[in-house]
Amino acid sequence: MGVPVNIVVGSTVWLADPKLCWIDGVIVSINDDKVEIQTSNEELVTASLSKIHPKDAEAPSGGVDDMTKLSYLNEPATYSGNILIAVNPFQRLPELYDVGMMEKYKGVPFGELAPHVFAIADVAYRAMINEGKSNSILVSGESGAGKTETTKMLMRYLAYLGGHTSTEGRTVEQKVLESNPVLEAFGNAKTVRNNNSSRFGKFVEIQFSMSGKISGAAIRTYLLERSRVCQISESERNYHCFYLLCAAPLEEINKFKLGSPMSFHYLNQSSCYELDGVNDADEYLATRRAMDIVGISLKEQEAIFRVVAAILHLGNVEFSKGEEDVSVLKDDEAKFHLSTAAELLMCDSHALEDALLKRMMITPEEVIKRSLDPYGSALSRDGLAKTIYSRLFDWLVEKINVSIGQDPQSRSLIGVLDIYGFESFKTNSFEQFCINFTNEKLQQHFNQKVFKMEQEDYTKDDIAWSYVEFIDNQDVLDLIEKKPGGIIALLDEACMFPKSTPETFAQKLYQTFKDHKRFIKPKLARSEFTIVHYAGDVQYQSDQFLDKNKDYVVPEHQDLLSNSQCSFVAGLFPPPPEDTAKSSKFSSIGSRFKIQLQHLMETLNSTEPHYIRCVKPNALLQPAIFENNDVLQQLRSGGVLEAIKIKCAGYPTRKTFFEFLKRFAMLAPEVLDGSYEEKSACKSIVEKMGLADYQIGNSKIFLRAGHMAELDARRVGMLGDSAKVIQKKARSFIIRKHYLDVWRASVQLQTVWRGEIARKIYMGLRKERAAVKIQKNLRRQVARKSYTEVRSSAIILQAGMRTMAARYDFEYKKKGSAAAVIQTYWRGYKAFSYHKSLKKASILSQAMWRGMTTRREHKKTLMESLEQQAKMYSDAQRAQQSAYEKNKGVLHVDENEATNDANEPRHSVRESHIPAHDPDKFRSLAVEVECLKALLQAETERADDLERKYEETQEISESRRKRLRDAERRLAHVSDNWNRLSYYMSDQFTQLRMDLHCPSSSTSTSGQIIRDDMVDGSDCGSSDSDFTFPAPAPSPPNFSSLSAQPLQLMVQDLSIAEVTGTSENWEGDDKRKDAFDGYF
Repeated sequence: MGVPVNIVVGSTVWLADPKLCWIDGVIVSINDDKVEIQTSNEELVTASLSKIHPKDAEAPSGGVDDMTKLSYLNEPATYSGNILIAVNPFQRLPELYDVGMMEKYKGVPFGELAPHVFAIADVAYRAMINEGKSNSILVSGESGAGKTETTKMLMRYLAYLGGHTSTEGRTVEQKVLESNPVLEAFGNAKTVRNNNSSRFGKFVEIQFSMSGKISGAAIRTYLLERSRVCQISESERNYHCFYLLCAAPLEEINKFKLGSPMSFHYLNQSSCYELDGVNDADEYLATRRAMDIVGISLKEQEAIFRVVAAILHLGNVEFSKGEEDVSVLKDDEAKFHLSTAAELLMCDSHALEDALLKRMMITPEEVIKRSLDPYGSALSRDGLAKTIYSRLFDWLVEKINVSIGQDPQSRSLIGVLDIYGFESFKTNSFEQFCINFTNEKLQQHFNQKVFKMEQEDYTKDDIAWSYVEFIDNQDVLDLIEKKPGGIIALLDEACMFPKSTPETFAQKLYQTFKDHKRFIKPKLARSEFTIVHYAGDVQYQSDQFLDKNKDYVVPEHQDLLSNSQCSFVAGLFPPPPEDTAKSSKFSSIGSRFKIQLQHLMETLNSTEPHYIRCVKPNALLQPAIFENNDVLQQLRSGGVLEAIKIKCAGYPTRKTFFEFLKRFAMLAPEVLDGSYEEKSACKSIVEKMGLADYQIGNSKIFLRAGHMAELDARRVGMLGDSAKVIQKKARSFIIRKHYLDVWRASVQLQTVWRGEIARKIYMGLRKERAAVKIQKNLRRQVARKSYTEVRSSAIILQAGMRTMAARYDFEYKKKGSAAAVIQTYWRGYKAFSYHKSLKKASILSQAMWRGMTTRREHKKTLMESLEQQAKMYSDAQRAQQSAYEKNKGVLHVDENEATNDANEPRHSVRESHIPAHDPDKFRSLAVEVECLKALLQAETERADDLERKYEETQEISESRRKRLRDAERRLAHVSDNWNRLSYYMSDQFTQLRMDLHCPSSSTSTSGQIIRDDMVDGSDCGSSDSDFTFPAPAPSPPNFSSLSAQPLQLMVQDLSIAEVTGTSENWEGDDKRKDAFDGYF
């Protein structure tokens, strides 16, 4: 349709960039199909000629507000015709949306002020008032782009223009605005992309009276994401109302038997429980206040949150396998949550348990109850929770509509559609399929609107437009909604067969749409399929399509809750009509949503639409960050670039005659003589340039894509040729002027420089003479100062050394006296110790020998005595035995003789027995034995005592010997230190002598005196017999008194005394100890 673009050197172009998406630059050179471009960030890149796009060089550097004003329709702007592109700033900008800003945009023609949502709302309101036709504003964008906030701003502005109509003490607009917190609490949730994402579509109809005042309103909702109630992904949250209730006052938490969100299965599937900067407790109170404003009574509010709490408890009911693999309640905790849910729903807990664990099957013959397995019971539980929440949300919307009130007499309305934008995630399920289906419908409506606007623009200038191609997406819509044969129809068909699976459904799609250009089967896929949408390819996973599409209530659940003692819960589940109950027609979410979407499109088609495309600048949800690639993808998803394609399909460039002549009149200078009209002048220019397939209207000239670039290239070439002539003249003039300026400056500079050189020479001579004089005085001062310092140092050193020598002599004499005392005490101590040890050893030896001898003799005597006593005892025994035998013979005498002579035999026996049994003798012997034992015991104890005393004496001697060795080591250390001091002082005196012999050196006295540590490092330890000292270094003759020989001789004397053992008499150990301690 267009013509090839003429690109020349010097043209400004757009170039694809991996980081910035698009970057502008200037063409430096062209080589066949390759061009070199100097980009705006000072980089030189090479690109293909087919990959670049021309840029309007005369466009403002900061961009334009309306994209349609651009010469080249490939640059996005804030407006695209009457389409507003709103960017989420991710921060509060109250001054941008206050009453002052509303007053500023009130009644101002569209396009005169900067782009703003108030400008769109004002256009819609003025069109409704002036033309009497309903208008609609379609707000779309991906999650986190700011659709909900934009909708709030629109309703605030419309309330500002048409407010002050009240019902029941509160204004309609106040109820409309306050309905947002209620719907957000029950219909919004945190997703990966947005902390407050609307999980439903909303169309708000604001009704106006004939005077332009708001007289009523109604809210229509679409496709609530029911699956979120039971299943959430990581980093996401469930609906806000659950967390708000868990943060309610303690009284309500106890009443509903709630706890932390982490304790509920429907909430703890994700680790995200709180939102940054949001206090759930405050939001709960705000939601209750909003419910008051929209007309929900306190009793109804309590019933609403009872139902929400019941859903949480219902999610904690877990199941396990019982007998015959039937499902039973898992544990006591599951029973508690079941009874709590039944209590909150005011129904029978046993009936609720049966409804979850069993399923009723109706046959022509009878009704059969079938037990479910744990998985089936869990599905039944989740289905009940989703149904309850969906009915609750529908009730809230209906209650808000009743509370706000609708005006049946209204003939004008403004609808605000807050709908989810195009979605493409890593995992796309049934919700994304319905959302993208909605966006395809809205995109078709959008394309038709843009094409209609194009037609109006062409008709206005009498331009033929019948051959302009219309870009349509009807083939995608047929793929999805066509009946029969569309995806939704096939999905409903699969749901009606109990044995259908996601795999069989996917295989049906593969067979039906294998040749469809908008349907793609991924490789190695079993249940996935891809649809080519207008915004890009999206791959769907059909694993849960069947479950999520089913829209029916289990009869057991319906009967249970419709008989609830709570009127609110029973109202959510009214008995179905008889014709509906008898009908077996299948109902699905997809079909119902298609019908809702059809009604919505009928409403939109009956209104004048306006579009706001919300854009999320970055995925981090942070202010002042703009990610170009993401923004460009959102513009494609929002259909903004589709509008550009529609314009490019016809005549994308439209210039008024005045603008065209102002820019391209230089291409035909003859048209500037004043004899041409604007229209004919424009025609002459394009004919001269050889352009074809253009049209000239009543006020504008319409050019095909590429015509503008061709004219710009010719214009750049002509400007380049003219610039070369101007440059030649200008350069000659500049060079001549520069030469004259340089000549005059050089003459003046030579004059000044020569004078400066003469002054420098004179100053140099003066400084040289002054330097000689300064040097002379400085050298004299340095020499005198050096001599004075050396002399003072020598005097001080002489005085110090003389003092040291006198002090050393005094210390030497004092130590000599002390050494004599030490020797005296030491020799006495050694002699006394030796004598005492010999004496103790001899006494001990004598005692031991005498004890041993005594014990030996005593033992010998004792043994002899014992042998004698034993002999005596055996003799006595023998005598007694013989006497016994003799007496036994006497007893056998005749009885009569024995009777008569009885006294005599007894007397004779007693006389013969006395000598053998002398008791006194035995007692004396026993006493003697005991005495001998006592004596032996005493001797033994005495020997042990002597041994113990000997050991104690040895220990005392050893401790004293250790103290002596310690004293010897300390004395050796003192001697070593003294030797080192002597060596050091001798070196110092030697150095001093050398310094005194060289007084002329200025640095000899200031240098550091270096110690020569060449002393013999022999061992200074001691043994038990003597001390060893290193040989003293030779001392100067003038300081021979510093020798350490006397101290060494003294210690050697001590060692000799230790060896010989000679000493004087010492008076006790304490005196000897005090003598050593006093010295050391």
